Amino acid sequence: MSPTTEAPTVPGAKGHTDGAGAFVPVQTRSERFRSTDPAAFEAPTGREVNWKHTPVQRLQRLFADAAGDAGAVSLSVTGPVATAGLTAGQAPRGEVFVPEDLPAAVAWSRSAEALYVSIPAEAELDEPVVIEATGGGADLVGHSHVVVEASRHSRATVVLRHAGSAQFAQNVEIIVREGAHLELVTVQRWDDDAVHAASHQARVERDATLRHVVVSFGGGVVRVNPSVELAGTGSRAELYGLSYSDSGQHLESQVYLHHKGAETTGDVLYKSALQGAAARTVWIGDVLIGPDAVATDSYEANRNLVLTEGARAESIPNLEIETGDIRGAGHASATGRFDDEQLFYLQARGIPEAEARRLVVLGFLAEIVQKIGVADLETELFAAIEEELAKEDLA
Repeated sequence: MSPTTEAPTVPGAKGHTDGAGAFVPVQTRSERFRSTDPAAFEAPTGREVNWKHTPVQRLQRLFADAAGDAGAVSLSVTGPVATAGLTAGQAPRGEVFVPEDLPAAVAWSRSAEALYVSIPAEAELDEPVVIEATGGGADLVGHSHVVVEASRHSRATVVLRHAGSAQFAQNVEIIVREGAHLELVTVQRWDDDAVHAASHQARVERDATLRHVVVSFGGGVVRVNPSVELAGTGSRAELYGLSYSDSGQHLESQVYLHHKGAETTGDVLYKSALQGAAARTVWIGDVLIGPDAVATDSYEANRNLVLTEGARAESIPNLEIETGDIRGAGHASATGRFDDEQLFYLQARGIPEAEARRLVVLGFLAEIVQKIGVADLETELFAAIEEELAKEDLA
């Protein structure tokens, strides 16, 4: 394969040329073009492989390389750590993160100072660090870059919460040092008119663990794309997601897990429920097991529960394996309606149909909620699911 080149005859596309000089678009996540310069990216048209499932017309303001609006999104931090600011080029900002799409590059260039959250070496935090992002209005455009570093043998939970409304491009850079255990939960409970495009990039070092959870309930368009590199021997990633899409909502995650080191372990599970006309979810899962990732064990799955007519879930799992010495690798995807046998079982025991449906949905989504490990947040999310179920008659 020849080196990656620009392809001016295909608007908005990056790729390479074959031996005959014909354009071949980039298909695999590992080959995607990356740059911190917004000018290096063309504005998405919706034909590109990483944008063809996204309503790009609703993200147009996040494609403009312009300064954000004052007060668009305010950030506050609570918890048992000190924070600081990092300018571009100031370590560890940029150690892991390099934008792979235009909104991320704009957020990089327009975030003069990144919020830096550092978990000290050997520290074990008893309470979560909470980063609150509050939007100031649907017409305001905001950008941010957040760096979370879990130092050697530390243990912590970081929760990113999003509320209010804005047009928001966000970068989250995650570094999990040797032997550390970090759980990062990002919760999107925006107002219905918010637009949020987030790029999360993480590196996990030797014998370290990252548990990354994406929870999307609110917002008009929410696109949270995590990319995790298991760089060190014995490193582990647990990538979980939960979304509940209402009428007119578009909730999307494109997940990339790169097994680079030996004896690494990956577990990816995303679940979504959809109700209402034009409710939509998109999940694309890419797993790459590199040539040096011997004795790797990896599995990814996506499950979608469609509750009403007119809702649509798109699910695309991809798996690349570049070594024959692995413990196991697999992927699965399923989208369907209620399980009639489950409903019959509950109704046969005297439970009314509406209540039976509620219990089925709660049971379906509970698997992800219970993986979070923050009691107050789990209670909040179960209440949010109940609120969603009450919005429409599922019968």
